[in-house]
Amino acid sequence: MNDRPGQVRDGAVQPRLLDLRMLVPALTSWVVSAATLGIAPRVLAVAAVCSAVVAGVLVWGPPRRRSGRSGRSASLVAIVLGAITLVLAATAGQVSSREAGPVRALAAERASVTMTGVVTRDPVVVGGRRLDGATVRLTLRVEEVVGRGRVARVSTPVLVVADQRWETVRWHERVRVQGTLVAAAPGDGVVAVLRPRGAPRSLAAPGLVARGAEHLRSGLREAAAPLPADARGLLPALVIGDTSRTPQDLTDAMLATGMTHLSAVSGSNVSVILAFALGGASLAGVRRRWRPLVAVVVLAGFVVLARPEPSVLRAATMGTIGLIGLSRSRRAAGIPVLSAAVVALLVVDPWLSRSYGFALSTLATLGLLLFTRSWGDAVGRRLPTRIRGWGPAMAIPVAAQAMCAPVVVLLQGSVSVVAVVANLLAAPLVAPATVTGVTAAAVAPLWPFGASLLCWVGALPALGIAWVARTCATVPGGTLPWPDGAPGAILLAVLTVFVLVSGRWWTHRARLHPVIAASVCLLVLAGAAPTSAVTWPPTGWRFVACDVGQGDGLVLATTPGHAVLVDAGSDPAAINACLRRLEVSVLDSIVLSHFHADHVDGLPGVLAGRDVREILATPIRDPPYQWVQVQGWARARGIPVRDLSAGDHLTWPGLTAEVWWPARRIASGSVPNNASVVMAVRSGPVDLLLLGDVEREAAHAVLLELRRSQAMSTQASAFDVVKVAHHGSGNLDEGLIEAVRAPLAVISVGKDNDYGHPSPKALEVLQRNGYAVYRTDQRGDVAVVADGDGVAVTWRRR
Repeated sequence: MNDRPGQVRDGAVQPRLLDLRMLVPALTSWVVSAATLGIAPRVLAVAAVCSAVVAGVLVWGPPRRRSGRSGRSASLVAIVLGAITLVLAATAGQVSSREAGPVRALAAERASVTMTGVVTRDPVVVGGRRLDGATVRLTLRVEEVVGRGRVARVSTPVLVVADQRWETVRWHERVRVQGTLVAAAPGDGVVAVLRPRGAPRSLAAPGLVARGAEHLRSGLREAAAPLPADARGLLPALVIGDTSRTPQDLTDAMLATGMTHLSAVSGSNVSVILAFALGGASLAGVRRRWRPLVAVVVLAGFVVLARPEPSVLRAATMGTIGLIGLSRSRRAAGIPVLSAAVVALLVVDPWLSRSYGFALSTLATLGLLLFTRSWGDAVGRRLPTRIRGWGPAMAIPVAAQAMCAPVVVLLQGSVSVVAVVANLLAAPLVAPATVTGVTAAAVAPLWPFGASLLCWVGALPALGIAWVARTCATVPGGTLPWPDGAPGAILLAVLTVFVLVSGRWWTHRARLHPVIAASVCLLVLAGAAPTSAVTWPPTGWRFVACDVGQGDGLVLATTPGHAVLVDAGSDPAAINACLRRLEVSVLDSIVLSHFHADHVDGLPGVLAGRDVREILATPIRDPPYQWVQVQGWARARGIPVRDLSAGDHLTWPGLTAEVWWPARRIASGSVPNNASVVMAVRSGPVDLLLLGDVEREAAHAVLLELRRSQAMSTQASAFDVVKVAHHGSGNLDEGLIEAVRAPLAVISVGKDNDYGHPSPKALEVLQRNGYAVYRTDQRGDVAVVADGDGVAVTWRRR
């Protein structure tokens, strides 16, 4: 018998068929909103009126049958058009409001302006130092702009890209700033980008509510300050979304394992807090009719604590709906409520339609509503009686991962195989860490010592979450490569739908033919499992170019467990992971060819948990701020730093090196690049030439020295491997490449980098001179192995 709407079957209320149809208005309006951002407000207004007229005709037009399939279809179309009307009208109104005034025109002229406004988003430090020093980003709601001789009152959002002097600006602080406006892309959430000159001038402190929230947030940070590094970073991240103290390698591990949603204000955090509040109200004897009020008060307090920004409001909405989805009695209403919430959020903030966070949050909530209860019941029936109630909790991460995976592929370009397991292991730890963190923030102003005690209690589950992330991130084959961009997302979405639709049939067939099913699974695992876990590091390796992205991280073997590192890349986690894979625990020396970020910023990852004997570096301290940073890291660990210059001879067990450059400072070209340390290295039977990032000027100076020095000239013809300069830049000296003419060339370069490395010119020169080229962006870690008296090359794909 077919199930009718609302029918009770097997002790559970079946969802209404119309509930699923109610997703159509939300999805349609979402697509329309994303597609129309950037269109002129007048066009949007006309489209909204047309949509409203058609919807009105369907609702109030000529009489028609009010029942049957045609009537239901017409009603659904009217609802869809009504949702589209709301979204288009809201977008037109908001765009008109924020673009009223001269800001966009001034940005198009790159005008110098003076602006007065309110900070609406906390300053965020992004991506390390940039060459222009622009490392801090925040959003300013401009109230007054002075430019081109006129003063205008506006209400316009502007992105501020500034230096470290802006880090101390507070949320809802009123500031005045001078700078240059740059146009933003059409459809962006801001009208323009401001590059300020100088520090901001504070005009008014934040309001009472904002000051109170900041007092609670700072109290939590201070209470968590004595904790171990992982807990000190994770606890504020779980509670208020503050990831500023989270170690970079932990952030990378959480990204690789699909756990980044834990370190942001997400719907799961909100669900935990609401569930705790409702449970506490029940234990305290609060009547059922008053419990929703308790939940509303707690939710409002949490939103203020975490800041009522669009991402927080979205999380609060989705967390509340998710809590409804876990209720047997109310989950039938979950999908209509979710659909209405999506439309309402798009009306409030149309720019959410292009937000990955909004997409992930909505899909995760939809997965919870569709699958958690049914999958949880199915899992529970197969669990022992005492833990049967754990079924829904185990189904939550599976449902969320199934729905979110196609979007995650767009962000990561890979599929995490361990994400479900990692989230299952971390799920029991999230609630105690979040609840103790929120409680610590609440009591910190009144009882700092009590807040510190609570933070230490919360540190235990936080450290457990960090352990899960780090451990699962190192599982061989835990992350599988996947086609990038829209094709990869569509492919994964189709595969996910296929598994969801046919999964029950496949399970039935596997039960009928268990031997065949087990054989197929073993074959798939054998074909997909990487062999690097048992074959890496390769026996007899002498040199490895680590895949550290756009940068250099070169490892030279000395004795077992020991090595010499030449440069550290820009990513601490990447170089740390490479050294772990090579089982290097002691670095006899670190050689820094020069002080650009893509060669030195990874040093914290190198120093983590390793014995480092010394740091050797170019004597040209340029850029100065990078040298100061390196010096600080070395001083903190008590590591001596000394200079290298042309003519120096270096010796380690089984390894020698002659420094060929720098012999002097070259002012033309890039001073830091042309100051790179160039070394001729002999490692057992393998001879290598490491060229750092030298450009044409320094490379030609090395060539001239080769011609003048008989010893160098003799050695130049004996190299087996050349580490190509500057990631394969076209700014090279062809004469040096021709003079060395080694059989192997290794290029350390990042995939899809913005510099066009390696350049077609460099690849053509190498090919013309007989080099076999191995690139880290294509092959991953590239290893040179001593094979008897010869040399072999192998690699470990990322």
